[in-house]
Formats: sequence, C-alpha cells, structure tokens
Amino acid sequence: MASDLSFVEFVAGQMDGLGEITTRKMFGEYALYYNGKIIGLVCDNQLFIKPTQAGKNFIQHPVEAPPYPGAKLYFLITDQLEDREWLTHLVKISAEELPLPKLKSKRKTNSRS
Repeated sequence: MASDLSFVEFVAGQMDGLGEITTRKMFGEYALYYNGKIIGLVCDNQLFIKPTQAGKNFIQHPVEAPPYPGAKLYFLITDQLEDREWLTHLVKISAEELPLPKLKSKRKTNSRS
C-alpha cells in the first residue's frame, strides 16, 4: 500500500523547525531528507528513521522494523509522531551520525566511430 501524500506532508511539517526537510517519491513510498541526508522513509503511512547510536540512546527502547520486505531494520516511530519537539530532536541527533550522500558519477558512454 502506498503512502498518502497528506501523511508525508504531515510528517515533514512536524520537522519544520529543523531546516531543510525534503521528500522524494520512490516506488509509491517516500524518502525523507534533512539537509541533503536521507534520514528516514515513509512507507505504508508509517515513519521509519535510520538507526543510529544517538537515536537509540535517545529513544531508549526503539521499536525496530523493516520499512518494506527485505529492508534493513529502521526505528519505527509511532507514539511520538505527534510530538514535534521530540521528533525534531531525534532527526537532528540522528542526522549528525549519518554520512553525506555519495555523489553519483556520470556514466561514460562508449562512442563508436
């Protein structure tokens, strides 16, 4: 089941105070970015945050689940979704541990003479 755009906009809106929050639609679901770093996914109208040690320490007992079949485990955020301050803090401290995205190299094309 694909996520509703209204839910994605709600989640992104909960993080408004952080800075640049963007979303990207991918296969009917959405990736969440904070200042260019992918910090989570919205799948089946659920929020999944990439796991980090700082995030685990902050949540204390995170619920971990795969956002889609075959995916790595993420932190599933349910009860705290309405708590803007809690959520923005989680995203901020998690993003500090996450690497910047790798730059995509341009593919060289073979030219035939």
